[in-house]
Amino acid sequence: MKEQVFIYSPSFQSYKFHQEHPFNQLRVELTYDLLKSMNILSDEEIVFPRLATDDELALIHDRKYIDAVKRASEGKLSEEEAYNFGLGTEDTPIFPNMHEASSLLVGGTLTAVDYVMSNKALHALNLGGGLHHGFKGKASGFCIYNDSAVAIKYIQKKYDARVLYVDTDAHHGDGVQWAFYDDPTVCTLSIHETGRYLFPGTGNVTERGHGKGYGYSFNIPIDAFTEDESFLNIYRKSLQEIAEFFQPDVIITQNGADAHFLDPLTHLCSTIKIYEEIPKIAHEIAHTYCEGRWIAVGGGGYDIWRVVPRAWAHIWLTMKQHIPKGSLPQQWLEKWQPKSPVKLIPNWEDPIPLYEPIPRKKEIEEKNDMTLQKALHIIRENRPFNNHNQATESS
Repeated sequence: MKEQVFIYSPSFQSYKFHQEHPFNQLRVELTYDLLKSMNILSDEEIVFPRLATDDELALIHDRKYIDAVKRASEGKLSEEEAYNFGLGTEDTPIFPNMHEASSLLVGGTLTAVDYVMSNKALHALNLGGGLHHGFKGKASGFCIYNDSAVAIKYIQKKYDARVLYVDTDAHHGDGVQWAFYDDPTVCTLSIHETGRYLFPGTGNVTERGHGKGYGYSFNIPIDAFTEDESFLNIYRKSLQEIAEFFQPDVIITQNGADAHFLDPLTHLCSTIKIYEEIPKIAHEIAHTYCEGRWIAVGGGGYDIWRVVPRAWAHIWLTMKQHIPKGSLPQQWLEKWQPKSPVKLIPNWEDPIPLYEPIPRKKEIEEKNDMTLQKALHIIRENRPFNNHNQATESS
């Protein structure tokens, strides 16, 4: 068994809306190249993704929607039809070969799943994945197909396993949550900026699941301008408590890197410090509760030059149990600086100070802590029974 595998293909770049679109998969190549420049990613650890089949996509998505994506890819979908499927919008414009490009991202996550669930590797990373806004029959928020949701259904069908899905993207993991809202064998945790200010506007703490799935959906909407200490306090406490409650067979983490202060689409004040700690805690939880089985995917992250490569590199470095300090590789900086519209941050650490002190720091921290308590209340007060046995009996 390998300790970890890195799912990668240059063809991930084919998932491209247009040159000015904020979702830019060049960030995957930037991260890959950063790791190669460090000599911390070997050719033996790289696994090429496959295309997801129509049947696999249909585990989550309507076949009419899949057909619409195919026709859109070939320029054969009318504007009215496209609109009904969430295609051709400002967020999700149509581009050539959209179906194939999207299927490859899903296939990458399924490749990661098979490596981990068939005991070929303990950990697997697919930075091309993490498209958590895709719905059953509609594109949304830069996402055509929802690779994590498909992967979870695939795990259920092929491996009969209980999945804990953890989403630390600044945007609510709505597509994954709603896909399993009534399913007690899937537990979802989303820590995100409050929907009062940010797309998609959902993810309230009261969204707890439905029917047999009630109590298996956890949302912790944090306040705008939240800083490192509050973010990590919420992440650490919630993940530890929820993992102990749910007892998963495998953990899938969605690692959006858009909670950083420099991200242009969000309003949080985290630094690179949270991206050092998030994978460390996930790694620890995976080894504590599910024999190390951990599948990690990418997600949001729109400062692709200064933030995402360093943030995402930490996931792989955690899998390798390598802690980087000091300067980034000089060859990487020299290669990419001429192509970057902004000055690259030359170190693993952010410059200090990164931003002016937040005047509402204490108020924000207290409000976030109250939200955390509300989110975990259902575990602490309303679960007098053993959840694993109950879920098994109900399913």
